[in-house]
Amino acid sequence: MAPPSADDALVKDIAAAVLAVPGVVELDGGMFGEVATYLPGERVSGIRLSDEEGSVHIVVDLRHDLREVAAQVADTASEISGRRFSVTIEDVTTGEPAAAGTATTESEGELDD
Repeated sequence: MAPPSADDALVKDIAAAVLAVPGVVELDGGMFGEVATYLPGERVSGIRLSDEEGSVHIVVDLRHDLREVAAQVADTASEISGRRFSVTIEDVTTGEPAAAGTATTESEGELDD
């Protein structure tokens, strides 16, 4: 197996910094998991990086301004990498992500008139 490259560490640094932006709940790999960077022995979902640019796909908490979160994510990723970044908000939520392996349900109730 090849030794880790500088870009391997860069992708991990970008992921950590993006997840630290207020309002970002998680990175999202897209509908079919197509947005990812493959590293030796692992996969970082939600980040695609080339020599000239990158893209980040995120889930955002609706209690934050979506445009501000996206702009801050783009600025953060660009500052770390020296590349231009586009940001796609794949989904929104109103709370913390569900723990892996647990199902979430919505209560079914009648609407009051």
